[in-house]
Amino acid sequence: MIKAVLFDFGGVILTSPFDAFALYENEAGLPPDTVRFVNTQNPDGNAWALMERNELDEAGFCELFEAEALALGIEISARRVLGCLQGELRPEMVAALRIIKTRLPLALLTNNTVSMSKTHHGGEQAEVLALFDLVVESSVVGVRKPEPGFYEMACQGLGVLPEECVFLDDLGVNLKPARAMGMTTIKVTDPAQALAELAAVVGFDLFNSEHGV
Repeated sequence: MIKAVLFDFGGVILTSPFDAFALYENEAGLPPDTVRFVNTQNPDGNAWALMERNELDEAGFCELFEAEALALGIEISARRVLGCLQGELRPEMVAALRIIKTRLPLALLTNNTVSMSKTHHGGEQAEVLALFDLVVESSVVGVRKPEPGFYEMACQGLGVLPEECVFLDDLGVNLKPARAMGMTTIKVTDPAQALAELAAVVGFDLFNSEHGV
């Protein structure tokens, strides 16, 4: 029985940064998926991982990320890459959150940076964060997805077992450890499809706003 719903933020509740990466790569004349390629090198200890665990500030990230790219023969602007991280809220996801909030506890599990955290806690995004019973941020706790400890923090914070949770993320690498722990997982590529899958898992309608708050 599902007792809690866990969401990723970017690429799930917010539009995907990969769309913004693609636009930048096109403008800069870089091959498609260049940013993703650089990030796949040494994924647990590269500039991106260090920044998300708050072990590196943005200036340090820019220096190291550009050096990592250059070592691969790629010239890239780390500042432009960071600028791609600010997504837009997906209204259908926010509406679903409001419905779920009336039925089940909610947790947000997000890999972010200190500056992203400040953005998330302001304006419209702050109103959305207020819907969650628990927010676990990599830049605050010093652990990130896909490290198992990150998911364990969420379960402990909500007082539930992994098998009592459903988790939505747009990256398979982040879903794999959650699934191994016993969570039901949903990969978000199309928001409407993901919400239909989630509705089937939780057993109630997520498209009727009359149940919102």
